[in-house]
Amino acid sequence: MGIILQPFAWLLLFFYNLFNSYGIALILFGIVIKLILFPVTLKQKKSMIQTTMLSGKMQQLQKQYGKDRERYNLELQKLYEKEKVNPMGGCVWSLIPMFVLIALYGIIREPLTYFMSMSAEQIQILASQLNWPEVAVSSGWVAQNAMEKLQDQLAQGKITGLFQNGAYNQLYLLSLVNSENLASLQSATGADGLFVLNFQFLGIDLSKIPTWRFWAGGITPESIGLFVLPLISVAVSFLSMKVSMSTNQMNKQTENKQMDSTNKMMLWMMPIMSLWIGFTVPVGLSVYWITQYFVTMGQEVICGRMLKKDYEAAREASARREAEEKEEEKRRKEEARLERQRRLEEEKKNRGKKKPKKDAEPDQEGINREDSREGIRAYARGRSYIPGRYGGVTPYTDPNQLFRAVEAAEAGKKKKKGKEKQEGTTQAGSIQIPEGKPVEPVIPEEKPTPIEPPVETEEVEVEVEEIEVEVDEDENKEG
Repeated sequence: MGIILQPFAWLLLFFYNLFNSYGIALILFGIVIKLILFPVTLKQKKSMIQTTMLSGKMQQLQKQYGKDRERYNLELQKLYEKEKVNPMGGCVWSLIPMFVLIALYGIIREPLTYFMSMSAEQIQILASQLNWPEVAVSSGWVAQNAMEKLQDQLAQGKITGLFQNGAYNQLYLLSLVNSENLASLQSATGADGLFVLNFQFLGIDLSKIPTWRFWAGGITPESIGLFVLPLISVAVSFLSMKVSMSTNQMNKQTENKQMDSTNKMMLWMMPIMSLWIGFTVPVGLSVYWITQYFVTMGQEVICGRMLKKDYEAAREASARREAEEKEEEKRRKEEARLERQRRLEEEKKNRGKKKPKKDAEPDQEGINREDSREGIRAYARGRSYIPGRYGGVTPYTDPNQLFRAVEAAEAGKKKKKGKEKQEGTTQAGSIQIPEGKPVEPVIPEEKPTPIEPPVETEEVEVEVEEIEVEVDEDENKEG
C-alpha cells in the first residue's frame, strides 16, 4: 500500500515545500488531481449520457419482460451490445476519484511515514522522547484506561512500544515537534527527514478534528473556523450536485422518473455524508473537498460544452432509430389488419355454402373406400383398407348367420323329441300321477351338438305343439 501512496505523498510534499503552507499544498494537490482525472471524468460523462439515451428503450423492455427477469436481462444485454454501451463504464470511472481520496486520507493521517520517511522504530523513539503516554492522556488523544492496557501489554512483552500507529496519532505526535526540540529529536531518532510541519491555514490548525461543541474550550477564531469549514464543504457539495444535475438535464433526451428520483435522493444524501465525515476526520480533508467541488463545477460546465455536439449526434441517431422502429411497427400492424380483413371476406363468402360431408372426401390413390364398408358401416375396416395388401383376405362371414344356424338346429331337435313323446303317450294311454306330487316334465338330456361350418341357411319356422296330458277321472275324484 505504501508504494501506491508514496507518489501522492511526494506531490503533496512538493507543493508544501514550494509554498510552506499545508493548506495551499492541499488546494493545489486537489486541483492537479482533478486535472489529471479530467479525461476520466469526460469518459464517465459520455458513458452516463449513452446510458441515459437508452432509458426509453430500457423502460419498454421493463414493461414487456418485467415479470420474466431472465428474459429481461438477456434483452437488455442485447440492447447494450447493439448500441455499444458499457453499463458499468460510469461506475468504473467514478471509482478512481474515490481511490485518490482514500490515498490522500492515508497520507494526511500518517505524515511521519509518508512525508518524513520514518520507520516504526524511529517513531517509537520519537514518542518516548516527547513523553507520549502522559501528553496523550492529558490532551485527550488516548483514554486513561486504554493507556493502562497498553502499559500492561508492554510489561507482558506483547507490544514493543506504547505508541500505536492508529487513528490520527501521528498527526498528534507531529504537532509536538517544534523548532526548539527539532535538533535534539533528529539526533535521538536518527531521522534526518524530520521537520516541523506547518499545519496553520487562515489561523486554523488543519491537523485537528472539528467538534460540534466548538464552544467547549472557549470560543476562539480557530474553534469557529474548525466548525465552519465542514459546513462550507457541505454547502459547496450541494451546489456541485445541483450544477451536475442541471448539466445532465440539459443534455438528456428522455425523461426517466427512476433516475430523477435517484438524483434527488443523492442531492441530499451526499451532503449529509460529507457533513458526518467532516466532523470525524482532520479538517484538512474539508479543505481538499472544497477545492474538489469547485473544480468539479467548472469541469461539469466544460464537459457540457465539449460534448454538446456528441449529445446532439446521439440524439439524432436515437430519433432516427425510433422513427424506423415506429415505421416497422406501423407496417406490421397494417399487415395484420389486411390479414384480418382477408379472413373476414373469406368467411362472408363461405357463410352461405354448405359444408362438405365427410363421405364426400376424395379418394386417395390406390384406396377404394367401398372395400372398407360393411353394411351401413362405412369404415368398418379402416379408411385406408386395401384388400390385397397382405396377400389376400379371408372372406367375411356374418356372425349372425352362425348364431341363426345353431338356433335352428336346436329347435329341430326339440321338435323331434316332442313328436316322440307324443307318440309314446298315445300308446301307453293315460299317465297316472302320484297323489300329492306335482307333475315334473321329463327333460331329455341334451348332448352338445357339433357346430357345423357356417353355410347359407334359410329361416326355419319352428312350430310348438301343445302336449296334452290325460288324467284318469277316478283318480282325480279320489284325490
